[in-house]
Amino acid sequence: MGALALLPLGGSVVEALRPALDLEAWALVVQHPQTWRALSLSVWTGLLSSAIAVAATAWILASVVDRTHTGAHILHIPKLLAPLLAVPHAAFAIGLLALLAPSGWLLRLLSPWATGLTAPPPWPTTQDPWGLGLIAVLVCKEIPFLLWAALAHLQRPDVARRLQQELRLAYTLGYSARAAWWRVGWPQLLPRLTAPLLAVLAYGLTVVDVALLIGPTTPPTLAVLAWQWLQDADPAVNAQGAAAAWLLAGVLALCAALGWGLLRTPWMRQRWTRGAPAHASRAPTASGPGALAWLVAVYGAVMLALLLGSVIGPWPFPKLWPDAFTTAAWQGVARSSGTVWTTMWLALASSGAALLWAVAWLEWAPARWQLHARPVLMLPLVLPAVLWVVGLHRLSLAWGLDTTGTGLWLAHTLASLPYVLIALQGPYQGFDPRLRQVSASLGHGHAVFLLRVKWPLLRSALAASAAIGFAVSVAQYLPTLYVGAGRFATVTTEAVNLAAGGQRSLTAAFAWLQWLLPVLVFALAARLGRARRF
Repeated sequence: MGALALLPLGGSVVEALRPALDLEAWALVVQHPQTWRALSLSVWTGLLSSAIAVAATAWILASVVDRTHTGAHILHIPKLLAPLLAVPHAAFAIGLLALLAPSGWLLRLLSPWATGLTAPPPWPTTQDPWGLGLIAVLVCKEIPFLLWAALAHLQRPDVARRLQQELRLAYTLGYSARAAWWRVGWPQLLPRLTAPLLAVLAYGLTVVDVALLIGPTTPPTLAVLAWQWLQDADPAVNAQGAAAAWLLAGVLALCAALGWGLLRTPWMRQRWTRGAPAHASRAPTASGPGALAWLVAVYGAVMLALLLGSVIGPWPFPKLWPDAFTTAAWQGVARSSGTVWTTMWLALASSGAALLWAVAWLEWAPARWQLHARPVLMLPLVLPAVLWVVGLHRLSLAWGLDTTGTGLWLAHTLASLPYVLIALQGPYQGFDPRLRQVSASLGHGHAVFLLRVKWPLLRSALAASAAIGFAVSVAQYLPTLYVGAGRFATVTTEAVNLAAGGQRSLTAAFAWLQWLLPVLVFALAARLGRARRF
């Protein structure tokens, strides 16, 4: 059953390859006056946001390991990350806009007593030409994802045991806890994060919906420019957009290859490991937990701004508090209940199918198949979203699934599958094989072992993986837009479209709903995954 995912994934890539051979489209891309400026913006925002997110993740992990020596305290951090991971990128960007806009909460808090402003200033605090707002959103959103991926490795018994032994050995050689982490722990953890790091880089270079909301506009990033060209009815301009998407894919491959080569160089290895022992105090640094607390505070402020924004009525600048509150936006959401139900059934159906695919693949596919097919299954993570969606749209047209619920379900399932696999693969492969032998010695078959031993013990990982798939489906923008062809509205498409139209309260309500639905599912998953008490 797991192999069924390879057919549509491979087909979408094949369909996306066809425009790459159009030389006229490539000429149009190269000659367009905005292409190279847009490409430089994409590289700048993608590389800088990825680098900051990786550095912040390593910094936070250093203090976590200092405090716990990979002990039980780490187990509490994923629970803190769950509500952060549930916030879609687009919802976070809309909330950050409410904070940082010229008429947003931050300037109102400082006006007029500190700034002297009595009217919103013409400052590019959002959609700035340098892409700083886009970088801020990407950094804040990718840190929880990288922390979650790193902690998934650190919680594996074999990795935790080995790291603990090596850190203790470094302590006996005179290294402080912080120095031991940077010289022993992080160099070993970093290669294990190759897939998440590639996903972060790919998303930062190729994101469309967040760049539409808070990214630069004159010119936009190359992903947005390619998306705009792909929206054109002229076949030549459409082919130009596909070629631009392939250009972005080539730049992504080049950046990934350069980063991988840099990490493998002897100079970088010596950079991590050489140097005399640091005989400083072994007391943990408070900077890492402080950074995590600040991150949680930023998320709290963003979500509070969204919640208040959804009920705000007349609100002249520079008043800190609105003149009146209204529920008109939520009444509009209630009238659009079809949008909410479409989001729900799509997310439930796609996350359920992705979970079934992942379990079948990990349980029954030979290890050699899993090794060779893993790059194909991870394609939605590492390909530019606009390019992969173009291939998926062409495939849905060829299969007669365009504008149908089945086609949209398939698109959301394929988008959720890599995340579900990443979440489930560690716990599934780390399951103690001796329990299978004990079950067999009691005369039970494989089906009884799965239903009564393995899957009940893995129910926490299974529930968490399904919740992650649900959150990924809720956040999908481009697949819904292309494969659904405008016939299916979700809370994400409504939030992004309303943000472009300037309907502040209704935008905030739909963005809040983007977060609320995954959070409820994460809470349900946490309850279902609780250990039984006797």
